[in-house]
Amino acid sequence: MQTRPPGSILGHSVRRREDPRLITGAGRYVDDFNPEGCLHAAFVRSTLAHGELGAVDTSAAAAAPGVVAVLTGEDLQLPGVIAFPMVPPALARPPLARERVRFVGEPVAIVIAESREAAVDAAQQVVVDLNPLPALVDPEAARQGRDGLLFPKHDSNIAGHFAPSNETDALEGAEVVVRARFVNQRLAPVPMEPEAVLASPENGRLTVWATSQTPFGLRAEIAKASGLDEADVRVVVPDMGGGFGAKAGARAEVLVVAAAAHRLGRPIKWMETRSENLVAMTHGRGQVQEIELGARRDGRLVGLKARVLADLGAYPGIALVLPMLTGQMSSGVYEIPVIDYEAHCVVTSTTPLGAYRGAGRPEAAAMLERAMDMLAVELEMDPADLRRRNLIPPDRFPHTTQGGATYDSGEYERALDRLLELSDYSKLREEQARRRTSGDRKQLGIGLSVYVEVTAEGIGPEWGGVHVEPAGTIVVRCGTTSFGQGHETTLAQIAAEQLGVPMEAVRVVQSDTDAVERGHGTVGSRSMQHGGSAVLEAARSVRDKARELAGHLLEADPRDVVFVDGSVGVAGVPERALTWTELAAAAADPARLPEGMEPGLKAEADFAGSGSYPFGAHCAVAEVDVETGDAKLVRFFAVDDCGRIINPLLAEGQIHGGIAQGTGQALFEEVVFDAEGNPLTASLLDYQIPTIGEIPEVVTDVTETPSPNNPLGAKGVGESGTIGSTPAVQNAVVDAVSHMGVRHIDMPLTPERVWRAIQAARS
Repeated sequence: MQTRPPGSILGHSVRRREDPRLITGAGRYVDDFNPEGCLHAAFVRSTLAHGELGAVDTSAAAAAPGVVAVLTGEDLQLPGVIAFPMVPPALARPPLARERVRFVGEPVAIVIAESREAAVDAAQQVVVDLNPLPALVDPEAARQGRDGLLFPKHDSNIAGHFAPSNETDALEGAEVVVRARFVNQRLAPVPMEPEAVLASPENGRLTVWATSQTPFGLRAEIAKASGLDEADVRVVVPDMGGGFGAKAGARAEVLVVAAAAHRLGRPIKWMETRSENLVAMTHGRGQVQEIELGARRDGRLVGLKARVLADLGAYPGIALVLPMLTGQMSSGVYEIPVIDYEAHCVVTSTTPLGAYRGAGRPEAAAMLERAMDMLAVELEMDPADLRRRNLIPPDRFPHTTQGGATYDSGEYERALDRLLELSDYSKLREEQARRRTSGDRKQLGIGLSVYVEVTAEGIGPEWGGVHVEPAGTIVVRCGTTSFGQGHETTLAQIAAEQLGVPMEAVRVVQSDTDAVERGHGTVGSRSMQHGGSAVLEAARSVRDKARELAGHLLEADPRDVVFVDGSVGVAGVPERALTWTELAAAAADPARLPEGMEPGLKAEADFAGSGSYPFGAHCAVAEVDVETGDAKLVRFFAVDDCGRIINPLLAEGQIHGGIAQGTGQALFEEVVFDAEGNPLTASLLDYQIPTIGEIPEVVTDVTETPSPNNPLGAKGVGESGTIGSTPAVQNAVVDAVSHMGVRHIDMPLTPERVWRAIQAARS
């Protein structure tokens, strides 16, 4: 475990500085900004999953009270959006549908009016001529092209293919093989705050307030869509109510609102409704996995063969590459000698898929950890023993797996051992045996999951800057964007620790493309390891310059200069010290600087280190009513390792949130379409998410294995809880009824689905 300097603020639980304004209602969200003369927008959306788009009659809507404009795709002529570099050009998405609609909810026109109510009312008067085409809802049917093509110019519904990664027979030498078909169902991200945008033109520039995880990426897309230079677009992300990956790209609606505001020369605001959010915001997961896992009778794994079919929805984006991540992480924490992985990515006439908390890695963990439990049943081994037997030992790192990932560091057995101790695993098994013997109606299930994931890999560098203002305030700027992670706290901790000042002396600036030089934003759990490391390097540069300047002013050896209690002085001579205000004043006066020193106390850095591989072990305890199929999570234990922890309180909060979402996938959540592509889960009455009543007490602990890939030793933690918890909960529910002959149940583990599995096993 990495040691910290005495008195370091890093590694200590500090409450989030942003919380007081958020919990008292003082936070400012997009809808709180109301420039003078602001117009409001509503979208006209397709009611068909697939069809030819004919005439769009806007005359009645345009004549409605308060309406300023009604614009179609033909009116705006916006360029098609390639949401990810690997997307074939023929599959580009028009921000407003043209010629063809490809999912229910796709925007066809925008109505702009003096009030939100007027815009919504007028949108109902737009008449859209649609000629129905066959819906492509089933990914396998779409892959085979049985019902036609979604993009005729592409000549296939296959948008991407990851070919088999190993020519060796993955199951050669296996004495036991488990074969299964798993469905990792489609999910809706459901951020507390749906999409929101306000675009305001002024003096030749366009200022856009938006709910975005990537302000600079959004700026580039808005500039392209609106025909502006990037310098003429400013993107500001105020307080934001969640994103979970779904707000990392440029939504079509956001580009349309910005382009319309630029065209009309007036501010326009659009606030997405919850139903629009469930239907039109990108979904997550959506994989069908055919898997074969082979082992010797002593439990040693021989190989893994996996065939994955990934649903991309109507328009491919980052979802096109997520199956690649699934394959990369398919080895998990285990030594698997051979992995044979193949994935097909297909378009369907459904809501597009994108990144959702974990993005490709939860699918790998769910696939492998479910298969490990099935293998344990076949071998009649305890699931913990089977996992322990195959863990990658700590002396193998850095370790390159057969999936193609190079893990930085890990102590997987230590995390598993701590989990078994924390959960009192043996006592749980004893209680389970007692209930089985007595024939209790409520059977106990214990589910394990040992996971590893990848964070910050291949996303690019992050920018950070530190500046000492004349008043002595330390200003930290960073290209990341916070929407619940607590960057205002953790980035301040890093700078305060380096410069020896209280956190109150540090101000953090982010999420504004006019106030920050550049940045890739907050995606892939990368903020601390990349953004935090950039701030760390910039703060160290400021500290080095301050040390040299203080040595010059105090006529002392710079090596004797220390940073204590907000002052810069000579070690052992408290009276010989300067405040940061005095030092900043001296730094601004060329006459007081050492020869060759540039004025000012500021520095910046771009950090582009490699990614990291957080890991952990989770244990879920579930009760299943064998008469009704009702499954309840009653206890949960988690041991996670995210490298060096900057703020344990915030790290724990991320883990708790992730566990809640992972539990949601296992037990409740699923986006459903009918055979014609109509969404059946378009409200929170139909799309079930867990509340506090469904999440039991979560007992957490950590191990700490620093990453060698960044100076903080940090690993990402934002998605870990989701990745580890989903298979643990699924394994727990199946384990509760495994003695009855049930071998697998697909998620979500609804009472009906569990009951049917029990009945099938009994018969």
